[in-house]
Amino acid sequence: MGTPDFAVPALREVARRTEVVAVVTQPDRPHGRGLNLTPSPVGEAAGALQLDVIKPEHPNDDATRASLANLEPDLFAVVAFGAILSPALLAVPRLGAINLHGSLLPDYRGASPVQRALWDGRLSTGVSTLWMDQGIDTGDVILCAEEPIQDDDDAGTLAARLAARGAPLLAESLTLAFEGRAPRRPQAKGAGSYARKLAKSDGEVNWSESSRTVWNHQRAVTPWPGAGTAFRGDRVRLERTRVASESGSAGEPGTVLTLGSAAVNVACGSGTLDILEIRPSGRTRLAAADWARGARLKPGEKFVSERSVPA
Repeated sequence: MGTPDFAVPALREVARRTEVVAVVTQPDRPHGRGLNLTPSPVGEAAGALQLDVIKPEHPNDDATRASLANLEPDLFAVVAFGAILSPALLAVPRLGAINLHGSLLPDYRGASPVQRALWDGRLSTGVSTLWMDQGIDTGDVILCAEEPIQDDDDAGTLAARLAARGAPLLAESLTLAFEGRAPRRPQAKGAGSYARKLAKSDGEVNWSESSRTVWNHQRAVTPWPGAGTAFRGDRVRLERTRVASESGSAGEPGTVLTLGSAAVNVACGSGTLDILEIRPSGRTRLAAADWARGARLKPGEKFVSERSVPA
């Protein structure tokens, strides 16, 4: 049971090592400029593997539960499915349901563990498998694997690496569960943190924060919702940045200080940030230095709140 790209490596590895009797994913959704109905990444991958695919609009309804019960599954393997499973649905598989989650539990339970680890400036994160219960990522932990966070990571690159790291972990957890050898390590109640689902408004850059905070934020919200700011009345997105300095500042937050051959240097609340790549509204991703030359950017100009741009 899964939906986005993050779940695809796990599907392929589980299909290689176990008998997958069905794949459950979200229904096809409108996508692209033509708004054509398009399968989820997991749906596409399952089709390529010639697996039976179920796409329920309401996964917890009686009809879906009955169809899954008729398959007599030993286990559910769940990865970023996109819906909370009811206790009745979790009771269908003979041995239980196992989830692959993108953090080292109990840290970052919830919908955006990868983004929050970056936003908080963590140096490492990881993946966990756990027995599912009625809570959100609160079940007993089976296996964990740690993954370093690189300076050039954003949420997209880190999620892809965690997905690859988690795929064999999930397959191994299913094997252990089938053999009756899967650990059950209870999570400490009250420990850890909750990573709520990101909203589009979470992308807005706050130049009054420190350069390191702005950098961590930009990485966390790339590729979605994107680190948005405004320049000359238009929206732009910061695609890649780096901390240039962490103390002092030579201008108001958001002020362009210098133009280099590889970066545009901008003042933050404390320290300065180098913009390396940027995406102007309606255009493709550009090297910031190329964008600056084309825009005839001058020191002293300012990036401001995205909210200053009329909707």
